[in-house]
Amino acid sequence: MPTGIGQVWDEEVRAAVDRLTEASTEHYYNPYKTFDWPADLQVDGLWMSADLMTVHGTEAAGQLDEEQLRALSKWESVNFYSLNVHGIRELMFEVTNRLYAPGFEVPTPFFHHFLGEENEHMWFFAEFCLRYGGKLYPNRAMAFPGDGKGSALLDNFIVFSRILIFEQIVDHFNSRMAADASLNETIRAINRVHHQDESRHIAFGCQLVRALFERLLAAGNEEEISAARRYIERYIQASLEQLYSIDVYRDSGIPDPFAFRTRLLADPARQQAHQAIAGRTYAFYNRIGALPCTPR
Repeated sequence: MPTGIGQVWDEEVRAAVDRLTEASTEHYYNPYKTFDWPADLQVDGLWMSADLMTVHGTEAAGQLDEEQLRALSKWESVNFYSLNVHGIRELMFEVTNRLYAPGFEVPTPFFHHFLGEENEHMWFFAEFCLRYGGKLYPNRAMAFPGDGKGSALLDNFIVFSRILIFEQIVDHFNSRMAADASLNETIRAINRVHHQDESRHIAFGCQLVRALFERLLAAGNEEEISAARRYIERYIQASLEQLYSIDVYRDSGIPDPFAFRTRLLADPARQQAHQAIAGRTYAFYNRIGALPCTPR
């Protein structure tokens, strides 16, 4: 940890820690008593909002019959919650390593609430997958170039950016499905509860990432500043591409799932979808100056 890391946390961060710690205490709930878990989910239509599916707006979507589309929505739903489980496990590891570490005394009080809530999120997402999909999809994330390289300041910026990007992308799905009256109530409920907690986590993450990037700029290492910007741009794209799962396409009965995935990613309609999913993330990183340029 570099000398003076405590100076990263300005009054905005300190105020956010106090405010959000109090909010987490006030809005605490017992997730183990919050949800009804029917033996049969009885989903009459889709398992996730149509505009969130990876085929939305594509030429390929028109070639799927109703049964294939419904199957795809189920397995994309299970994949989305599986991604949550794997992502939460990663972020909990990183945050736990910083509890009471030198320089992290200010955010540690909220870290405790953050870890408790994320542990509960991981439980109910996994419970959904195992009850209604019979499995979790494996973690297919690959080691990302740039991980673990550079100064402690750059490493902290990257770690908390990974957490924030993950949470903002997930929350786009959560808020949409929580409000979608066409979905089964159990699906809406887990998305609604997660969205309520994530609103605090995202507010906290934005303050930490902003302060860390300002500190990185003040340190004046142009090589690390450029590396940070390149990393953010690539990581957002990699996070979006995780939504396109060969395992899902195979389980949905789609022939040649590798070719199907390639076809979807190349469809121009998906670029517009990506902007909708990650628009808030792009806007935040552009606002603090942490993207090389505005995405096309």
